Amino acid sequence: MSITQQYLLDSYRARVHGEPEPPAPGRHDAAVLREVRDYRRFRAVIAERPAQGRLRHTLTRWLRPRALG
Repeated sequence: MSITQQYLLDSYRARVHGEPEPPAPGRHDAAVLREVRDYRRFRAVIAERPAQGRLRHTLTRWLRPRALG
């Protein structure tokens, strides 16, 4: 059963029982991602690491061609 089918089934059951409908799938995704980002930044500060730019710095270090010799 897909997410959409489950949502429609839950919505139907809620209407039949007179309960509030569940939130639509993906409705809170942006808020969850924002909270995860903030939590990771907080943990970086607590561990005394840079809180921003870590991913870009790591990708640059991995993708930069290394000098041979």
